[in-house]
Amino acid sequence: MVLAAVLLLVLAGVGIVITRPGPVAGWLGDDAASGPNAVGASPEPAPSDVLAGPDSNAPVPTPDGVRAALDPLVGVAALGSRVNVSVADVITGQTLFVKGADDGTVPASVTKLATAVTVLAARGPGYRIPTRAVAGAKAGEVVIVGGGDPTLAIDKKGYYPGAARLDELAAQVRTALGGTPPTSVTVDGSVYSGPVYGPGWDDDIPTGGSGGAVTALMTDGARTDPGVAHGSAPRFAEPDLAAGKAFARLLGVPTDAVKRGTAPPQAAAGASPAPGTELGVVQSPPLIRLVDVMISESDNLVAEALARQVALARGQPASFDGGAAAMDAEVAELGLPADEITVSDGSGLSRLNRISPSLLTDLIRLAASPDHPELAGVFGGLPVGGWSGTLNERYRDTAGTAAGAGSVRAKTGTLTGVHSIAGLVTTADGRLLTFAVLTDKVPGDRETAQPALDRITAALAGCGCG
Repeated sequence: MVLAAVLLLVLAGVGIVITRPGPVAGWLGDDAASGPNAVGASPEPAPSDVLAGPDSNAPVPTPDGVRAALDPLVGVAALGSRVNVSVADVITGQTLFVKGADDGTVPASVTKLATAVTVLAARGPGYRIPTRAVAGAKAGEVVIVGGGDPTLAIDKKGYYPGAARLDELAAQVRTALGGTPPTSVTVDGSVYSGPVYGPGWDDDIPTGGSGGAVTALMTDGARTDPGVAHGSAPRFAEPDLAAGKAFARLLGVPTDAVKRGTAPPQAAAGASPAPGTELGVVQSPPLIRLVDVMISESDNLVAEALARQVALARGQPASFDGGAAAMDAEVAELGLPADEITVSDGSGLSRLNRISPSLLTDLIRLAASPDHPELAGVFGGLPVGGWSGTLNERYRDTAGTAAGAGSVRAKTGTLTGVHSIAGLVTTADGRLLTFAVLTDKVPGDRETAQPALDRITAALAGCGCG
């Protein structure tokens, strides 16, 4: 019953109006669902239509029953020659179905579940990412120091609800400088290192609108227009300089006086303000909210920023390599088989990533455990079948999938030839199961592969499987 209460609490984050008591309410704040791009801003269905509470007294499906339901579905041609599956009971941990469950498979965006769990473990759900302004070495020089907040907005019209804002940082700087006018802006993104594009990314990702350059300073997830709807959008090729120029305009500094550099160490004495003196700071929303956004929207640049937070928390370089090593170490520290995960990025855009289905179901069970309340935030943004996020249009009109509407809560992943889904499902008897289905040799397109995946998870939702 404690587990069910934890799950209902965090699943409320997809938009169902359920009060979040205790620390979660404090982490999210009162305006968690406000703003034009708020998570869970869809019209609310009747409570009976979605997210029915799991019944801890419901009968556990039998492995034979689950096998009978899934065997005809996992071997269909639309899913290709490699379909790896893990299904387990959330409360007991009993394994109910395995097929290549321990085999490393390209996970695509399902990688974000591992990113979410590791950043919540490493940083905690209440951590906020700072963006600072300090006095430069020259009179009138203002250095903006990016801490890795991808949701930073220019003003109140930003893409992400509740984001920190450059106009508020600029106001702090003007107050700190008094009558001294700023004359130049230096952009310090040195907290990040290494390439800005990930290893194993397809050639079109940097310019295709779903990914982009990963820099420690950016606004609105590097979008050139923060007013665009969810999904792919044009991105700045140099997000750090674009953010620096926006900051300069707010300070009344010419944009040709913006350059990259590093903040000076704080001087003990000298001119006022002394070089390195903090002039202002703004903080990102808490990580639990960034995790919500990453999962519900499958936001790749937020994912890469969170992977780097794992690296920074563990003393690793904030780079693709450092984030990957830190995520691997965090998985091992959580007591999970780290030999079943090898990642090269935090978003899942990399085709070099390998995660086993059983590791994913282990991660989900661990996050659901009342022994790890700090990990429960992974569930808040999980899309709901037929209703929200990347599952909004699925489990609606496709034959054999209707049982998954409102019962499947999952993260999806898609690359050419790769289709995956992992999350939670409530059976017809009210039993809560965790599942992961990963395919990375799909011969066709998403129009045939995704319905085939949905039939697998809908079969779990629709059966007692006794």
